[in-house]
Amino acid sequence: MNVVELDSYDKKIVELLQEDSSISNIELSKKIGLAPSSCLLRVKNLKEQKIIKQFTAVVDEKLLGFDVTCFAKVYMQPLNRETSSNFIAAAKEIPEIVECYTITGDAAFLLKIVAKSFEYYRDFVFDKLLNVPYVSNIDTSIVVGAEKKTNVIPLD
Repeated sequence: MNVVELDSYDKKIVELLQEDSSISNIELSKKIGLAPSSCLLRVKNLKEQKIIKQFTAVVDEKLLGFDVTCFAKVYMQPLNRETSSNFIAAAKEIPEIVECYTITGDAAFLLKIVAKSFEYYRDFVFDKLLNVPYVSNIDTSIVVGAEKKTNVIPLD
């Protein structure tokens, strides 16, 4: 994959959209000093280049009742392409798994999971996660505080 170099206008567009993707094109164009049509064309190009993958809302999970966030290392036995592919497909279907990473080391995957309570998480592990074929072990860390949480990618 080739790294894309952004000029100062595109960097500013990406920075502002990472802060608030609901900003209007008019407001965005004023903040970066371009005509609205030029700004709109640049945003379209950034989307076509897949630098901007999507526009989305960031939701406060705690206000929706998901008080527990966990990171779980998942171990597979046997670990191979087929069992990994099956696990990934299953993880994509489980809404409580909000992020899934294939990792190096002794575990196969690292999951970010949201749960409504510790009891909810316990039931989730037994009723869903351990029912995925070839999952042999789960090592969970419970988040007790989120000191930094961002989706913003640094541009310099």
